[in-house]
Amino acid sequence: MQKERTYGFLTLFSLYIAQSIPMTFFSTVMPVIMRQHHFSLTAIGLLQLIKLPWILKFIWAPLIDGNSRNTNDLKKWIFSSELFYAVFIVAIGFFDLAVDFNLIVILLVLAFTASATQDIATDAFAILILKKDDRSIGNSMQSGGSFLGTVIGSGILLVVYSLYGWKHLMFGLAGFVLLALVPLVFYKKNNIKDQSVVKKISMKDIYLFFAQKGILRHVIMLFFFYSGIVGILTMLKPWMVDLGYGMAEIGVYSGIYGASAGFLSALVAGYIIKKLGLMKSVRIFLFVAMITTGYFTAVTFLPATNYTVIPALMLIWSVYGAISVSVYTIAMNSIRKGREGTDFTIQIVLTHLGSLIFAILSGKLAHNLGYRGLFILESVIVTLLFFVFPLLYSFKTSEDAHR
Repeated sequence: MQKERTYGFLTLFSLYIAQSIPMTFFSTVMPVIMRQHHFSLTAIGLLQLIKLPWILKFIWAPLIDGNSRNTNDLKKWIFSSELFYAVFIVAIGFFDLAVDFNLIVILLVLAFTASATQDIATDAFAILILKKDDRSIGNSMQSGGSFLGTVIGSGILLVVYSLYGWKHLMFGLAGFVLLALVPLVFYKKNNIKDQSVVKKISMKDIYLFFAQKGILRHVIMLFFFYSGIVGILTMLKPWMVDLGYGMAEIGVYSGIYGASAGFLSALVAGYIIKKLGLMKSVRIFLFVAMITTGYFTAVTFLPATNYTVIPALMLIWSVYGAISVSVYTIAMNSIRKGREGTDFTIQIVLTHLGSLIFAILSGKLAHNLGYRGLFILESVIVTLLFFVFPLLYSFKTSEDAHR
C-alpha cells in the first residue's frame, strides 16, 4: 500500500513537470530569444495569447468529467492530450521564428490547449487517487513539479538553445513530454467514479458550481488569495533591473535560486498541512508572507547588495510555493463528487484571473507609488488576508452540506 501511494506521488510529479517545462520556456524564455532577434515589443506582447487556453479551460472541463468513468478513462485523456502536445511542439521546430512567427503562435495556442486538457484530466486523476489526508502531499508534487519546471525551463533550456539551436530544442522538449508519461503507463490501480453522477454532467455544471450555498465567500477568497504577493512577483525582474542587475544575474538569482526555494517550500508545505491542518498552516504561510512583504519594504531603505536582495527573492518564492500548495489543497477539498476536473479547474482559473488583474495593476502602482509604495501596499493586503482568511474559508460543497 505504501509503495502504491509513493508511486502515485511520483506519477503526479512527473505529469506536472511535463506541463511546466515547455510552458515556462515558451512564456518566459522565448520572449528573451525574440528580443535578441529584434522582434517588436508588440509582437512579444502577442505571445501572451498562448496562455489563453489555460484561462478558458474550464469551458471544456465538464466534457472530460462527463466522459471519464474511472482513472483509466482519465489516463486516456492524459495520454492523448500529451501526444498532441508533443506533436505540436515538434511541428514548431520545423519553422523559423523570424519568418513564421504568426504560424508558431497558432501552433503554440494549440499546444497549450492540449496541455490545458492534460491539466484538467491530471487534476481529476489526482483527486481520485489521493486520499483526503494525502491531498496536501499530492499538491506538493503539483507545485514542486511546476517550480522545478521553472528552474529547468527558464534557465537550463536557454543554455540548451544556445548550444543546439531551435529545432533540436523543440525535439528535445517533445521527447521529454512523452518520457514523462512513463510512470503513468505503469500505474495500474483503477479508481471508479459514481456512475450516476457522471451521466448527469454537462456544461450546466459550471453554472451550478457558482449556485452553491456559501460559494460567494469562497470565490472572493480564491480571487484574492495571491493578491498579497503577486504584485511583488510581477515586478521582481524590473525591480532588479533598476537596482543594476544584469540579465544573467537575474536569471540565476530569481530563476534558479528563487524558483529552487519555491520548489523546496512547496515540498515542505504539503507535510506541514498534513501535520498541522489546513487552516493553521495557511495562517502560518500568510504570517510568513507578512514578514516577507515587510522585508521587501525594508530592503528599499537599505543598500542594494546580494546580501539583502537574494534573501528577499528566496523568501517571496518560498511563500509563493507554500501558498500554491494551500490553494490547490483548498480547491481539492471543495469539489463535488464526479465533477473533480470541472470544479478544480474553475477554482484555479479564479486564482489565475485574480492574479492576472493584480499583476496588471502592479505595474501602474509601481509607476505611481514607486517600488517601496507597491511593497507597502502588498504588505497591507497580505495582513488583511491573514485576518480575513478564517472568515472566508468556511465553504463546503452542496454534497458535503447534506451529509
